[in-house]
Amino acid sequence: MNGKLVGAGILLVIPLIAMIALPTYNRTTPELLGITFYYWYQTIWLVIGAVLYIAAAKMISSVYKEGEAA
Repeated sequence: MNGKLVGAGILLVIPLIAMIALPTYNRTTPELLGITFYYWYQTIWLVIGAVLYIAAAKMISSVYKEGEAA
C-alpha cells in the first residue's frame, strides 16, 4: 500500500478520535468571551478537521495522478 494513502487515512482519523474522546472536553470551564470550553473545542476541531481533510484529499489526488502518469 502506498505510504501517501496510509498518511491520508491517518489524517482522516485524527478528527474522529478527537471528537470521540468526549470526557476530555465535556466541561464548562474555562470560558472565552462567555463561551464554554466545550463549544470552543468543537469549533476549533471543525477548522482543524477541514484542514486535515484538504491535506488528505491532496495526498490521495497526488497518488492517483502519479498512477495515471505511470
